Amino acid sequence: QVQLVESGGGLVQPGGSLRLSCAASWIIFRTYVMGWYRQAPGKQRELVADISTGYMPNYVDSVKGRFTISRDNNKNTVYLQMNSLKPDDTGVYYCRAKLRYLEYWGQGTQVTVSS
Repeated sequence: QVQLVESGGGLVQPGGSLRLSCAASWIIFRTYVMGWYRQAPGKQRELVADISTGYMPNYVDSVKGRFTISRDNNKNTVYLQMNSLKPDDTGVYYCRAKLRYLEYWGQGTQVTVSS
């Protein structure tokens, strides 16, 4: 059974940093586009960043210059380095794996940015 397991969330003060990880199992990881999404309370889930099979990153404008997505195909893991965090970055962060019509989601990890 395909599993995406996120980790690394938590409570951080504004301006702080967190690194999220998403470990995948039972998929051919290198063939999947991997992405990070977030959902703030009362809002729709939105794309934060994704990374292609060719390691090309894509970011939503609000995180450009602050977040970095990367992948390690040897470890079947995608990362999201989040710097200069703001209260607006608060939400549940989800990992997604996508290959054509196949799509898998993790269970989410909470990120709270607050003083």
